[in-house]
Amino acid sequence: MKRTLIPLCAVALFLSTAAFAAEPIKLRVGMSTEIGGHYHSGAVQFKERVEKYTEGKVKVDIFPSSQLGNERDMIEGAAMGLIEMCVVSTGPLPNFSPDFMVFDFPFLVIDRQKAYAVMDGEVGQAILKSLEPKGIKALGFWENGFRNITNNKKAISRPEDVKGMKIRTMENPLHQETFRILGATPTPMAWGEVFIALQQGTIDGQENPLVIIDTAKIYEVQKHISLTGHFYSPAVMLMSKQVFDELAPDIQEAVIKAEKEARDWERAFSASLDTKLVETLKEKGAVITEVNKEEWRKACAPVYDLFRSKVNPAYLDALLGN
Repeated sequence: MKRTLIPLCAVALFLSTAAFAAEPIKLRVGMSTEIGGHYHSGAVQFKERVEKYTEGKVKVDIFPSSQLGNERDMIEGAAMGLIEMCVVSTGPLPNFSPDFMVFDFPFLVIDRQKAYAVMDGEVGQAILKSLEPKGIKALGFWENGFRNITNNKKAISRPEDVKGMKIRTMENPLHQETFRILGATPTPMAWGEVFIALQQGTIDGQENPLVIIDTAKIYEVQKHISLTGHFYSPAVMLMSKQVFDELAPDIQEAVIKAEKEARDWERAFSASLDTKLVETLKEKGAVITEVNKEEWRKACAPVYDLFRSKVNPAYLDALLGN
């Protein structure tokens, strides 16, 4: 029987092609927050699930602490297909779709569970889809949390206590105008620059959920934390639409399933921290001040008159009072 000899170069080509085909799809997930925080912990849950559901066909690498850029950089990167995924607050998203501005009104959300129902329902899904023309696949709403004010000058209990203070805010017009109405000087700044600015006294304070105040060690340079809860901030897991569309249908389904499960886990984790971290931060030397939120809500009310016409009224009504 005559044997057919296969050239060694053909064997090498076959083996290299097979090895290339077996390479997993790599998805990078960026975020501005630190290791151990709610975004990072939720991303770990996403990683474990998507790698399991795709049987290793997808490998997820997580990049915390603004390693892939600040939030706006990452959103733009996803839109252009330069990075695959990120978890960001909704703060910068009105720059890409005005529909996201609805989340920025002060004291809009009171009950996070009711807010979840809106975000996961028809209204929330319409808002997420508004990013698609920008090249972004918004997978779902996660949680950033209720934002609180820190400073190193005095206990802030009443709205007038912030007058004259330079408070770092996100690059968000509604957030900035809210603090102007309260008499403060809003100072937009990339998150990666905030700690040093607080340390050097360039700014007097900042506002963020307790989990970020803790994981970013803001308590080391800001003695006072006021539990104002003035904004409720969702977060969003974003993906490059180009990258998503290029995935096989079964991989897309696995990504969507993993995101929903990680989202629910991250929300529960974030909510649980709100209670635990009050005591934790006290133990670390922070002075915690409770406030009359109704007094603060009334002081912030004029911002609704300024911005109500800029948002979809149906979206605002759906969230108002939740």
